[in-house]
Amino acid sequence: MSDPTTMIELQDVHKSYGHLEVLRGIDLLITKSEVVVVIGPSGSGKSTMLRCINALEPIQRGHILIEGIDITDSKTNVNKVRQKIGMVFQSFNLFPHKTALENVMLAPLKVQKKSHSEAERIARDLLVTVGLSEKADSHPDQLSGGQQQRVAIARALAMQPDMMLFDEVTSALDPELVAEVLNVMKDLALAGMTMVVVTHEMGFAREVGTRMIFMDEGVIVEESHPREMIANPREERTKKFLGMVL
Repeated sequence: MSDPTTMIELQDVHKSYGHLEVLRGIDLLITKSEVVVVIGPSGSGKSTMLRCINALEPIQRGHILIEGIDITDSKTNVNKVRQKIGMVFQSFNLFPHKTALENVMLAPLKVQKKSHSEAERIARDLLVTVGLSEKADSHPDQLSGGQQQRVAIARALAMQPDMMLFDEVTSALDPELVAEVLNVMKDLALAGMTMVVVTHEMGFAREVGTRMIFMDEGVIVEESHPREMIANPREERTKKFLGMVL
């Protein structure tokens, strides 16, 4: 029987694109309400790991378990398990012809087959959560980058997931818009959401993260509490990377 507090488990996960090995034996256990911040240089495998957790990428070897269910098992209904996972990307991927409200309503309507009134109630509540209730009828091109990203977060939350994956969600934003997105993520963390966050926002990591992982060349080089790693990195590669980021 798997531990009910274990949300995500990676066991010896290997992922390649042709001859390029991107993940080289990743072992990782994430428990309920943890906020795991993943850092590392470009090409270290951070985003690929998130995409594998969400079964957007097949792996060559190993196992990935979501709440005890092995999504790498061919018998598993991956789409059903994936409903437990919300994912927000660097690009907002909103439907340009739909309003903010309609973008958020889509998954409850199409995937969960909820009634229009129920889907609208969920979507309006979530727009309040991300501080955009007054933008319900705005289209994406009428919103700033930060507002679009907050709509994207609301859309991911509309499936009522048990965990959230964030892939460098602020890296495409102007600096003055970053805080509004990070504040929404902080509130989620405080509410107990299990989160895996690929980011270079060290202030967020220090304040909200419960654990920090440094990846390089497809392996986890070091992990500890964010404040501890930022102040006293043990590995030479981590020191070098943090020296450039901070």
